[in-house]
Amino acid sequence: MEKLRRVLSGQDDEEQGLTTQVFDSTSLNFGTRVKWFAICFAFGVCCSILGTVLLWLPNGIKLFAVFYTFGNIAALASTCFLMGPLKQLKKMVDPNRWAATLVMLLCFILTLCAVFWWHNKVLALLFCIFQFLATTWYSLSYIPFARDAIIKCCTSCIE
Repeated sequence: MEKLRRVLSGQDDEEQGLTTQVFDSTSLNFGTRVKWFAICFAFGVCCSILGTVLLWLPNGIKLFAVFYTFGNIAALASTCFLMGPLKQLKKMVDPNRWAATLVMLLCFILTLCAVFWWHNKVLALLFCIFQFLATTWYSLSYIPFARDAIIKCCTSCIE
């Protein structure tokens, strides 16, 4: 269990630099990290569900896009409590994830642009679908061989 705590808090067996020591001295303990992860993740899920409910109201596409996007951002940010913001950012730009991260963040931005600046409801809904797909693809990068299995399954269905 101690090894799991060290890995999730970002502490390695290697000698730590001054910046890492400063961040570790001000970091949260493991129990607090897990609690805030759960709170932030639950908030994100609730926002996404609320956005989906608001979609069915007249002209609710704007509220849907906003709540769904902020829900996904909150769920993504919740992992910062588990591993720390710097380690999260390093993992997001990892060679295995940088493209998925870029597409996911671009979909967040384009969804909000479609709602507030372009006033195009169809485009906003389309970007929300892309947002879901990009977030799913990004999340699958954390599961070993999950992306390969999905690609193999899809190619076998096409052939």
